[in-house]
Amino acid sequence: MSGYRLLIVDDDPEVHEMLGAMLKSTSWSAEFSHSGEKALELLQERAYDVVLADILMPEMDGLTLLTRIADSRPETKVLIMTAENRPDRIAGSMRGKAAGYLSKPFSKDQLMDALADARALHVEPDDIEVLSDRPNWISVRARCKMDVAERLIRFFREAPTVLDSEQRDVAANAFRELLINAIEHGGKLDPEKKVELHFVRTHSSIVYYIRDPGQGFSLDKLPHAAISHPGDPTQHTKVREELGIRPGGFGLLLLNNFADELIYNSKGNEVILIKRI
Repeated sequence: MSGYRLLIVDDDPEVHEMLGAMLKSTSWSAEFSHSGEKALELLQERAYDVVLADILMPEMDGLTLLTRIADSRPETKVLIMTAENRPDRIAGSMRGKAAGYLSKPFSKDQLMDALADARALHVEPDDIEVLSDRPNWISVRARCKMDVAERLIRFFREAPTVLDSEQRDVAANAFRELLINAIEHGGKLDPEKKVELHFVRTHSSIVYYIRDPGQGFSLDKLPHAAISHPGDPTQHTKVREELGIRPGGFGLLLLNNFADELIYNSKGNEVILIKRI
């Protein structure tokens, strides 16, 4: 069989039909199960590149199935999906070593991106430690690895808010910049080091807090960042070329444009982003 093998686990036959239609003429070949028990039987018989499992199922829910798969087939990548999106379910998916998380309804493009990311991920059992799963406060401690960053971005993008889809994308990009900066510059991509991040939902705002293990930085000494050249935000690209730094440098400019408040500690290795809603 060419392409990739996908097992879809959902007790709703209409979901099977919808996802089957989405996957036509793609590189994914889908098989279907209506229960967690049947899914485990299928996993004993053959390997799948990704399992896409719903949370709300009778007898065995998706998070229990996730744990069972981690015990019996730890190499299997599991994507969790749910129509009732809640912070504790996002945290439970991270705690269960899920490769990603999708809130229903989702588009074909969102599905294909999530499947491709899940298949490519290398998930280690201790990459992400969940510290809090309260409805208004999710926090984790994670290793300074780029694939861990991309995984976290997917989870935190789905955190319930009142933002519309366009604002949610902007918020996800802002969070991505904060996290990538923390892992790449603060943690130096050292998997032995860890970042701590929090998503807090107050009555009137969304708050991101990130602390990295680095030495910090001074906002006044960032010639390689676009924000340091307000008259010419592309001038920093020449500095980055001279220093041998990858293309980029627009992160702080993006964050300043999105955030209502962006607060750094004196050392520069802790940041709070506040977006009023």
